[in-house]
This record gives sequence, structure tokens and C-alpha cells, in this order.
Amino acid sequence: MSAISEVFSRCRRERRAAFIPFLTAGDPDLATTGELLHALARGGADLIELGVPFSDPIADGPVIQRASTRALASGTKLSGVLELVARERDRLGVPIVLFTYYNPIHAHGAERFAEQAAASGVDGVLCVDLPPDEGGELVPVLRKKGLDVIFLLAPTSTRDRVKRVDETSSGFVYYVSRTGVTGERTELPKELLKEARRLRRRLSLPLAVGFGISTPQQVEAVAKVADGVVVGSALVHLVEEKAGDDDLAAAVERRVRELTAPLK
Repeated sequence: MSAISEVFSRCRRERRAAFIPFLTAGDPDLATTGELLHALARGGADLIELGVPFSDPIADGPVIQRASTRALASGTKLSGVLELVARERDRLGVPIVLFTYYNPIHAHGAERFAEQAAASGVDGVLCVDLPPDEGGELVPVLRKKGLDVIFLLAPTSTRDRVKRVDETSSGFVYYVSRTGVTGERTELPKELLKEARRLRRRLSLPLAVGFGISTPQQVEAVAKVADGVVVGSALVHLVEEKAGDDDLAAAVERRVRELTAPLK
């Protein structure tokens, strides 16, 4: 059983959903990201999604786009992100999923990426713009190195796509709560809870829901129908607001404690 699967098994025994925060690596710089990873873990993260900055993040809204721009401006590259994970993963005690686009992996080389990601302590990879039917080059080399491969489903996914994603993914399946891009929202989509409950019954893997979840109340609502809850833009926005402040890590930890409170 992978470290990611163990997280969901433990949370299932505890009768709660896993909390999965997201941050962009290198925002505002890699050293600070290292501190923030530990703040997430102290605050109650069960699993961490670490975004690899990319110049054309088509699935991300303005908040994460700006974070990618700042990270790239600070000199963050895929190799540096892997080095960061290698330094911090064992002390974290929390599995890490790299949230990336395919271009950085392709430029790095799929086999080289898989080898270095596994050696650094990465537990899983979610390649946002790579559908399962086009993952023929990447999926086998990741699996060979013991890495979980996570794919996305959306409200527009067909029955065939749901089946294909369930068969191809490992660790968990990520359900995008709305069409469009990431970003904080004041309300959850009207059909989200119904759709997530229906989808969960059709999957053999745990279901994590993300995109637009930003408050403790929304976390609580989604946790009733999903195995994991992902919060990204709300935390990235906080980093943007407090970058350079001495209490940035403490502020992130406090926010994660607030978001995870309904799951306790």
C-alpha cells in the first residue's frame, strides 16, 4: 500500500475526510516554501499538493497564476522543487503529490523525472493537462518507480471517462468541483454534493474534491460526500498577502487549523 493509500485508509478508520492543502512551490521562494510545508503539516494536513510553477497554467485562476509568475521570477525550476522535497519529505511525515503540467516533465524527460521524483520522496503525481488516454509514456515509468498517478474528473466527464480514470489512477481520483479554473468562491456549486456522492459510489478509489473550496463551512459540506477535501487558492492568496512577513508560516498554520476544525 502506498503512503497516499495509507492516508485515506487511516482517515476512513477515523471516519473523516482527508485534508489536502495546495501551495505553489517557490512562492515567494523555495526556502519559504520549505517552511510553509511544515506549517501545513502542523496545522493538520494529511496530504500536501505541491504545485510546480508553469508559465501557462491553463487550469488555474488569477491567484495561482500570479503565484506561478512569482515563483518563476524567483528562479524556481522543476529540479529545484524536487530538491526541496528531498530536503523536507522525511521530516514532514506527510505524503506529497506534485501538481504539475506535462510540459515541465516532457522537457525534463519522463524517465529522468520519474527516477528523480521517486528518489526525492515524492509520493504521487497529478499532471493537470494529461488525460489518461494520453498518458502512455508517463504512467508506466511513474508506476515502475512506485509513484501514484492521479487523474482528474470534472462535472462534464462521461461515464466512459469515469471508468477510464478509475482504472488508470492510483492513490485517489481528483474531482474538479466546477468547470473553469481554480479560485476562491463564496458558494459551492448547487449540484456538487449530489454529483460527488454519485461519483463516489462508482469509483473503486478514494475521491478528493477541489477547485473553489475556501472556508471551513465548505470543507465541512464537501467532507460529508468525499474522501478528501482540497483547498488551494485560499492558502495561496494568504501567502500572497503576507509574503515577507515574519509570521507568514504561523498565519498559514492557523488558517489550516481553521479549515481542518470541522474534520476533527
